[in-house]
Amino acid sequence: MKKLWILGVLLLILDQVSKFFVRKMILGQSIPFLKNIFHITYVQNKGGFAGMFQGQVWIFIWLGIMMLGALIYFWDKLADTKLSKVLMVFILIGIVGNLIDRIFLGFVTDFIDFRFWPVFNFADSYVSVSALVMLGTEFFSKKKKT
Repeated sequence: MKKLWILGVLLLILDQVSKFFVRKMILGQSIPFLKNIFHITYVQNKGGFAGMFQGQVWIFIWLGIMMLGALIYFWDKLADTKLSKVLMVFILIGIVGNLIDRIFLGFVTDFIDFRFWPVFNFADSYVSVSALVMLGTEFFSKKKKT
């Protein structure tokens, strides 16, 4: 369990430090790393995924808090393997990382820009990639059992 806490702290530090440095940029500024493929672009997201529901910060704060509570409450049922525990830590920290932004700034700092997808951040990727891996492993483990 101690290793999971350390992982969580490191993930949160990566998320928050990266956002801190991005906020030093000018809003809307974009720095190309691979021109037209990968840029660091400073965006303030005052909504949800891809900027949907702009200005509804409080809804997303409450949803985040409720999700955290549900995931912690159901931890033992959801995290029954080492992989699922690690994935749960990624999801929990992703939620916490964006909650910190929403509560203290009123927006989420996004900056990872692949040009073909809405701009996102590390916390977003922690949640989405981990949830997809969790669903995939669950799906394939059920298929093996049948």
